[in-house]
Amino acid sequence: MSATRTIHFTLNGDPVTAQIGTHQHLVEVLQAQGLTGARESCAQGLCGCCTVLVNDVAVSGCLYLAAFADGADVRTIEYAPAGKLDVVQEAFIECGAFQCGYCTPGFILMTRQLLDAHPDPSEDDIRHYLSGNLCRCAAYPEIIKAVKLAAVKRRG
Repeated sequence: MSATRTIHFTLNGDPVTAQIGTHQHLVEVLQAQGLTGARESCAQGLCGCCTVLVNDVAVSGCLYLAAFADGADVRTIEYAPAGKLDVVQEAFIECGAFQCGYCTPGFILMTRQLLDAHPDPSEDDIRHYLSGNLCRCAAYPEIIKAVKLAAVKRRG
């Protein structure tokens, strides 16, 4: 029988209490909360599909133990202040920066983090920063365009 514990964290702005197995990863806990944007794909932290932000730092939800989220601020692709898309999401739609959409949440969260750190990234910066996210449909040219457009939109 696996040990369990109770954790408390903020999820997309709302307080959450969850009973977790000590072995559970964050992506499993998020899915139990009804959030399916972060998806486990490779289970090795190599593809970026399970990306979530914990205290504003991108983590691989398939590797990040849920116990470490205790007391943290967790944000997923479902986070939408005022119920609106943000400029990164708008840019991805405008540029058609997705095909199947499986990887899109991870790319969007990584783009948000990139633009927070580097408001005017070069194409090399973008490629380097997003290198941990894989798109099996090969929408990379559109993703690069979307990141550039989001940077312009953020700067106003």
